Amino acid sequence: MTIDQLKVALPGQFKKGVSTELLDVINNSIADPEASEIYRDNLVCYASVMQQGKFKITSYLDAVRYVTFKLMNYTNIKAYSSAFPDKIDRFNKQGVSGKDVASYVHAYSTSKLVTLILGQSLTPTWIVNQDLYQQALNTQAELMIGAKSEKVRSDAANSLIVALKRPETQKVELDIGIREDKTIEALRASTLELVAQQKLAIQSGASQATDIAHSKLITDASYQEVVDDEPEEESAGQPASVGGILFK
Repeated sequence: MTIDQLKVALPGQFKKGVSTELLDVINNSIADPEASEIYRDNLVCYASVMQQGKFKITSYLDAVRYVTFKLMNYTNIKAYSSAFPDKIDRFNKQGVSGKDVASYVHAYSTSKLVTLILGQSLTPTWIVNQDLYQQALNTQAELMIGAKSEKVRSDAANSLIVALKRPETQKVELDIGIREDKTIEALRASTLELVAQQKLAIQSGASQATDIAHSKLITDASYQEVVDDEPEEESAGQPASVGGILFK
């Protein structure tokens, strides 16, 4: 692995911490060439977990190394021993009991960083067991055709119908709503007020229905409502204004 490859893989805040010394640690941390290659690939694949918490880049390197051995079907103890041989040597020199070492290993294997990396490495069961799925279909097909019991044949047939059912087309439902703001509410109130005034005008004989029917509504964008103690009388020949609507 080169420095440029490692910088590309790591999130932006960790790029400055990449150095030749750190690269040497990565390239020399695993003696087995095959395992070392898998380790370098995993460093690139799982780098996104660094954005899910506050982790040091050295902690990430250690966790990926441990997960690399776990993915090789090693037990927790063996994976820990392979990833951190210096720690195991120190435990042995200090006379740490096997029970205590197992506790340390268990705590590390369930740590947040290791758990996040393991979560990304898991393969969905339907992919892992594709061969078993096909074998199950074949078995059900054989029972449907060759079983002596009618119930067994029927159950096998129903099982195949469910498993091989064509995917249903999903309907996309759109929930379209109209949100009314204060402007629409004010316009509605003004319109109702205008209608009431028109009705009174017709009833009093001041206006004819035909005149109102041919009148026009003009919105006055520059209209400003002025509240006085007593409303001013409308000038003759001037249009009536109700809530910013002019009535001619």
